[in-house]
Amino acid sequence: MRRIPVVATVIVLLAVLLMVRLGFWQLDRRVEKEALIATYQRNINEVEMSTMPLAGKAFLFRRASITCNDAGGQRLEGAGKAGYRVIVSCPGMGIVQLGTTLDPRPALQWQGGKVSGWISQRPDHRPLIQSAFEQADEKLMLVADPPLAGLSANSQPNPDSIPNNHLAYAVQWFLFALTALVIFGLALRKRLRGA
Repeated sequence: MRRIPVVATVIVLLAVLLMVRLGFWQLDRRVEKEALIATYQRNINEVEMSTMPLAGKAFLFRRASITCNDAGGQRLEGAGKAGYRVIVSCPGMGIVQLGTTLDPRPALQWQGGKVSGWISQRPDHRPLIQSAFEQADEKLMLVADPPLAGLSANSQPNPDSIPNNHLAYAVQWFLFALTALVIFGLALRKRLRGA
């Protein structure tokens, strides 16, 4: 009769434990995401802030207003069907998205002034793998509402558009663990039978 392979068994069991742990981690993330989305939904109805926080997920979707003096550093970011988002820097106040345009080279001469709108996440140009391992606080920008400088309107904030698919990820991890156990069990049974 053949013996149970100890090293292979330990490796498989450790892998299964890791997959189960990842499944429970995703369940925890689901609860955290639900709380975050509830915060965003409350933020939409909060009183407008007279300052612009530069970082922090808790401020997303909240209305704010600032006075942007000496706007500069105009740049474009992709905006899907809307074309491009026009973003400017406001020294000491943060970043402002003025509006959207289909023109890849808009001729804007916005020098600054009062900006009202809602707080959004600033574009993040870090590689995906870097952002996965760096848990930096969300950098924010003010999205003008109404748009400025003759630009088209920015899309409106919608917390319901934020995906919360952590339950599906948890189920996947649990199924991976179960599959690993079944495959290892079948291989072990075949080995022990001497086939």
